[in-house]
Amino acid sequence: MRAIEVAYPGGPMELVERPLPEPGPGEVRVKVQACGVCHSDEVSKEGYFPNLAYPLTPGHEVAGVIDALGPGVVGWGLGQRVGVGWFGGQCGHCDRCRRGDFTTCRNSPITGVTRNGGYAEAMIAHSTALALIPDELSAVEAAPMLCAGISTYNALLRCGARPGDLVAVQGIGGLGHLAVQFAARMGFRVAAIARGPEREALARQLGALHYVDGADPAAVGLALQALGGARAVIATAPDARSISAAIEGLNLEGVLVVLGVSGEPIEVLPRLLLSGRKVTGSAGGAAIESEAAMAFSVLTGVRPMVETFPLERAGEAYERMMAGQAQLRIVLTTGQ
Repeated sequence: MRAIEVAYPGGPMELVERPLPEPGPGEVRVKVQACGVCHSDEVSKEGYFPNLAYPLTPGHEVAGVIDALGPGVVGWGLGQRVGVGWFGGQCGHCDRCRRGDFTTCRNSPITGVTRNGGYAEAMIAHSTALALIPDELSAVEAAPMLCAGISTYNALLRCGARPGDLVAVQGIGGLGHLAVQFAARMGFRVAAIARGPEREALARQLGALHYVDGADPAAVGLALQALGGARAVIATAPDARSISAAIEGLNLEGVLVVLGVSGEPIEVLPRLLLSGRKVTGSAGGAAIESEAAMAFSVLTGVRPMVETFPLERAGEAYERMMAGQAQLRIVLTTGQ
C-alpha cells in the first residue's frame, strides 16, 4: 500500500510503499478514503511529543471503510463506513475510564502521533476509536468532522449558553467556519470575529448575525459589550492577543473556550475572573461524540468547506495549510 512517512522530526513527508498492516486483538483495518490535514499534524511532523517512534505516518481526521477485523472485535463488520479522530480509543480499566472520562484515558493511543495515522491507503485502529459515518456524508465531508467538527461541536455544547444567547466565534478559519455553523444551528445569536472586512460576507453566509472586525483587538470587547455581552466566546484562531481581547466581551457569567493553540500566553485581568467570568479549553471528543456531531451536521446542514489533494501531494497540502493559504480545510484523498 502507499503511505506518507516522516522519517525523523522535522523531516519531509515522503510517499513510500509498505506492506498492508494486519489488525491485532480488538483492532480493525480501515481502508482510508479521505484524511483531513490539520494544524495538529505539526505534532508528528516536527516531533513535538516526547519519545515518538519514527518513521511515522500523520493524520487524525480519517474516513474510510472497515476491510479487516482482528480477533475479539465485537459490534463492527466488514464494509462499515467509519471515521477515526485524534482519540485513538480507550482501555476501559484505568482510573479515567472507570470514571467514564474516555477522552483522557491514560492508555489511549493518539492517531497519527503515537501510532500511524490516515495519510495512507490503510491504517489500523482500535475498535473503541471508531465512529460510524452517516450515509448522507461523503468521506471528504466526514473527515474534518473527526477533529475540527467534534472540537467545535463539543465546545459549544459545554459552554453553558442557551438558545437565544450571544455566542462569539473568534476566527473564521478551519475551525471557526464550522463553529459558526454549529452555533447558528443550535439557536445561538452568533457574532463572528475576524480581521478586516473581507471575512464578513462568509461569516454571514455561514449563519452569523453580527460581524466584529478584530483588526483592532482592543475594540473587540467593546463591540461585544454593545451587543449585550457574550455568554461564550469560542476562540478558534491561535492568536493570543486576539483571544485575550475577546475576554473583555464576555458578560458576567461568560466563558472563554480556547480551541486554537497559541505559543504565546493569554492575558487575563484578575478583576474579570472575580466578576464570574471563566477561561477554559476544549479538545476533541470520544468516538460516540464524533458520531453525534456528524448526525447533527446531517440534520442541520452543517458542512466543512474543503479543498482536496491526492495522497501523493500530502507535503504540498500540509505546507499550504501551515502557511494559511488553504480554503478553510484541506482533505487528502486516496482514490479508493
